[in-house]
Amino acid sequence: MLRPIFDVERMMKLKQSAGVLMAFFVLTGCSTFFDKHVEWEYVEPEEYPVLTAIGYAPIDAQRGNSDSVKMLQAVKASKLDAYRELAEQVYGHKLSGQETLSDMVLQDARLKSNVDGVIRGARIVKSYPIGDDTYATELELDMRRVYDIYLSTAKPKRIRDVKYY
Repeated sequence: MLRPIFDVERMMKLKQSAGVLMAFFVLTGCSTFFDKHVEWEYVEPEEYPVLTAIGYAPIDAQRGNSDSVKMLQAVKASKLDAYRELAEQVYGHKLSGQETLSDMVLQDARLKSNVDGVIRGARIVKSYPIGDDTYATELELDMRRVYDIYLSTAKPKRIRDVKYY
């Protein structure tokens, strides 16, 4: 007598075994999520540095019809230059360079610098002219103030205690 390839009894036992095995994995896999309690504590740095930056801008090179307009443009430009310097201190420079050689002689050398970042909480210490042709702006970035701004958006934390049940 020939036995069928798909025995109905064997298939039923296999389905039951697979169902029990699957239920076992699902239930034991989920149990690790419910058997512990994690307590978090918020972290505060021990020290807060204060970063300073000075930006410069030439007055005569600014666009404008009068000396007062050129001076106002130089004030704005020196402020932006100071912010750029702060961003360099916080985020660093992205440098890319390229050199061209021909017959082992340097033909062309290029260096490109890029700074990208967001500065929040900086304070203008003072803006002042240097001589008759340059304007300077001093900025200060107190990291305690930056930390307070950071706390208002996202609270840093670390594990204080883990309790297993």
